[in-house]
Amino acid sequence: MNDSLKFPQKLSPRKYALLTGTLLLTSAGLITRLLGFFYRIFLSRTIGAEGLGIFNLIHPVFGVCFALCAGSIQTAISQSVAANVRKGRSIFRTGLIISVAISMILAYAIIRFKDFLAVNILMEPRCAPLLLFIAVSVPCAAIHACINGYYYGMQRPHVPASAQVIEQFIRIGAVFLIADILIESGIKITVQLAAMGHLIGEIVSSLYTITAYRFFSPKMPEGVTAVASSFHETAPGLMHLAMPLMGNRLVLNILASAEAILIPSRLQMSGLTDSGAFSVYGVLTGMALPFILFPSTIFNSLAVLLLPTVAEAQSEGNNRRIGDAISMSLRYCLYVGILCIGIFTLFGNDLGVSVFKDKTAGTYMTILAWLCPFLYLVTTMGSILNGLGKTSVTFVQNAIALLIRLGFVLFGIPKYGILAYLVGMLASELLLAMMHVLTLRKKVGFVWNAWDMILKPAALMVLAIGIYFAVFSVADPFQSMPLFIKTAFHITILSIFYLVLLLGAHIMKGDKSRDL
Repeated sequence: MNDSLKFPQKLSPRKYALLTGTLLLTSAGLITRLLGFFYRIFLSRTIGAEGLGIFNLIHPVFGVCFALCAGSIQTAISQSVAANVRKGRSIFRTGLIISVAISMILAYAIIRFKDFLAVNILMEPRCAPLLLFIAVSVPCAAIHACINGYYYGMQRPHVPASAQVIEQFIRIGAVFLIADILIESGIKITVQLAAMGHLIGEIVSSLYTITAYRFFSPKMPEGVTAVASSFHETAPGLMHLAMPLMGNRLVLNILASAEAILIPSRLQMSGLTDSGAFSVYGVLTGMALPFILFPSTIFNSLAVLLLPTVAEAQSEGNNRRIGDAISMSLRYCLYVGILCIGIFTLFGNDLGVSVFKDKTAGTYMTILAWLCPFLYLVTTMGSILNGLGKTSVTFVQNAIALLIRLGFVLFGIPKYGILAYLVGMLASELLLAMMHVLTLRKKVGFVWNAWDMILKPAALMVLAIGIYFAVFSVADPFQSMPLFIKTAFHITILSIFYLVLLLGAHIMKGDKSRDL
């Protein structure tokens, strides 16, 4: 890694707080994603593919509500508190009042019009009772989002980080317990179990953050005295920050929601039954995609680290440091993305059968494997653009990508089935990654070497696969093990072959450079 990207040995208290906070949130994110991944496996085996499809169909309603009442206000609270710590508590209370008021209106609307939403918007009547759980969860989400925003603004991320982990642990434990009781009682487990788990998680998170704020409220920095400010004084500035964010997130959420809602109905137009359409949708969104997205946890963490680094480098006018960050991100996104292509194309079917007991999930994984490099590029390049202050650019480019996917859903699925959506995902992510990279290229100069970043790791991946087949054609010591354990060992060995070859290529390149 270039020296310009290394952290200084002696950090200022502010930088130390930023670094430790980022690492804390990253660790919490990794833990919750890992727990969530196994939770998905449990749900797939208890409520089935069709149940997963119906459960995933109600998420757009929650996403739109969260964009309206919580997400943007959380960010506005965080920014406002960080800029004016003295009025932090007044800002937080103002944001909380606005957020909870909006959330209560939204919750009432969902309860009042649940049948209309289920039949006419989600186009699935079975979603109506599930929307009650979503309605109650919206105010809870608003409360803990605002409290988290206050803690972020005060540079005290320990409560938001621990809330993530506790929420996931309690949700999973409660769902396991309820499922066990239902099985013991001979009661059939339905998709309501998953919706109940969602609500339990939101309630626990809100109660935990309320308790933390009540008894362990962040202390004011030394020498700073809190200043009270009225609602009427604080609200205009806070909403001035929140409204543009709210508009952007709402548009993106509506586009993503339209895509999710339309897929099952378009699958029915392709010739599938109602049950078959939701089963296909559930396999894709509840089984295949979580596997494909799981490695992106690494790059979500990298994105969190990159955003403040790039913003700081821009404020210092250090374009070289930004260019090095972009080059490093490109290189490692492509290295890991190419490795994931190899893993999912070779072992996707075995993973689908061993984990989800579903061959179709494995088929989707092998197709979606080609998404990996572009997904990782979009995550990191988008974070760098945001760090450079290009939030409007990332919004427009993400909207274009979503519109392309929506086009494949509307016009491709009725004719070609789910394959059209998979192709649409590949096309939209490829275009989005290219738009992000080209935008950065115009903004900042960075090193781009197609041989080093694409062709060489691809050739080494092919060579690693060849070595893998040569080794296991002689003998397979894992043959008698359960399929999942056997597959895990095979994936690990293939990864080692690839990484050793990659390291060897770097060492050889370094030796040649020194010779020259």
